[in-house]
Amino acid sequence: MNLSGLRSHNTARVLGLLRAAGAAGVSRLELAERTGLTPQAVSKITARLRDEGLAAGAGRGVPTGGKPRTLLRLVPDAAHAVGLHLDRDELTAVLLDLAGATVAARTRPLDLGEGPGAVLAAAVEEVAALRGDGTLTGVGIAMPGPLDHTAGVPHRVTGFPAWDGFPLRDTARRALAERLGQDVPVALDKDTNAAALALALRADDDREAGAGDREAADDDREAADGVPGGRGGAPGGGGGSQDGRGGTPEGRGGAPDRLGAAPDDRGGPADGRGGSPDRPGGAPGRPGGTSGRVGVAPDGPGVTPGRVGVAPDGPGVTPDRPGAAPGGRPSAPPADGAASFAYLHVGTGLGAGLVLAGVLHRGARTGAGEFGHQTVQLDGAACGCGGRGCLEALCLAAVARGDLDEAARVLGAGAANLAGLLDVDRVLLGGRVVAAAPGPFLRGVGAALADRARRAGEPPVPVALATGSPHLVAEGAAQLVLAPLFGR
Repeated sequence: MNLSGLRSHNTARVLGLLRAAGAAGVSRLELAERTGLTPQAVSKITARLRDEGLAAGAGRGVPTGGKPRTLLRLVPDAAHAVGLHLDRDELTAVLLDLAGATVAARTRPLDLGEGPGAVLAAAVEEVAALRGDGTLTGVGIAMPGPLDHTAGVPHRVTGFPAWDGFPLRDTARRALAERLGQDVPVALDKDTNAAALALALRADDDREAGAGDREAADDDREAADGVPGGRGGAPGGGGGSQDGRGGTPEGRGGAPDRLGAAPDDRGGPADGRGGSPDRPGGAPGRPGGTSGRVGVAPDGPGVTPGRVGVAPDGPGVTPDRPGAAPGGRPSAPPADGAASFAYLHVGTGLGAGLVLAGVLHRGARTGAGEFGHQTVQLDGAACGCGGRGCLEALCLAAVARGDLDEAARVLGAGAANLAGLLDVDRVLLGGRVVAAAPGPFLRGVGAALADRARRAGEPPVPVALATGSPHLVAEGAAQLVLAPLFGR
């Protein structure tokens, strides 16, 4: 199976829609309508996906007065991705299928202080155990920061100086190639970014499914009203095409080189502004072809690591303008009501993952989200980072002595600072400490956010638990390599 071909922008868009449709499937005509591609281009892409074993038939749609449409679906178990969460004291590994479902998960003790060599050897063994004989799209690694995501290099992880500057991503790739007998892409990110990515993709899936349901209902209503083809009027009338969709015989009423309409699946002009094989989701102002969707890009052969996870520059949107959606429109909130949110993780450390206007925000040096090392008490207790009075030091000290109300109060002070600075829509809490006793943290952080809102004369930012899998970070790590295949 040639998975490198999946990096094509238009192929990624089609795969993304197949994934969102689930087992029910989606027709080629719907794929053409939702991507802006010609029917010929969609047929070419789906034929290749079927040849690769990535797509299969899903029966026929409900008749609407004409010939029932043939439906296609994603084959989830055609390939997998592995996600690794290297925590300070344990290693969690998960195997995700193409639909993002967890197929298997493993956890074992780990001492991050043993150094890169011992930790990497354990990680490689976990990947080999999970992979089995299946096709592997790549391996994502998530660990405590700070780190350089684009270079794949950890910085001075608090309490573990041996990791500073170690080329983890490239070394892991070589070790995996030797152990598995094949070269697989490897991505590295902070644990909090991985968790935030998983949460944002989940909300994105819900929003995409809702949009698909609405479009299907519209099609049913239009068919009931007797509109041929559900679009554009009668064939040959009002500039309509032969298939009744209102354009040229190619099916879109535009030149073959317009965005998404190139029959050779290039997805746009030669300068790459409309997407290219090494820039999935690279259309100006339309990450992944869907307004407001999470954008990530993979590390690997043929891919230039750059501003990964930042929305492409385009009309009405810049990476530094949270709250601006592609095309200059207000961003639509995802299903959980949080177009912009902060994920706060309390475990062996304290950190944050930021999603602003639907985009995972890493910053110019990929160092955003070092939430735990903001100073909240001048000349306070010493922190392992070398500073004093850090949020992490104060919060975890309170946890260690069993004073969860005080730990939550400290965390709430940091959350209120963050809400005031970034104007996020929601704060989500996670990590093993929160999972073990969510009540005090929900109350304490909620009270701090409410107090800040009263002083500012505005509604309080809601706080909630980051619900879902207990392996959220590891699943997000797998999505670092899996999501780009779907233009996300």
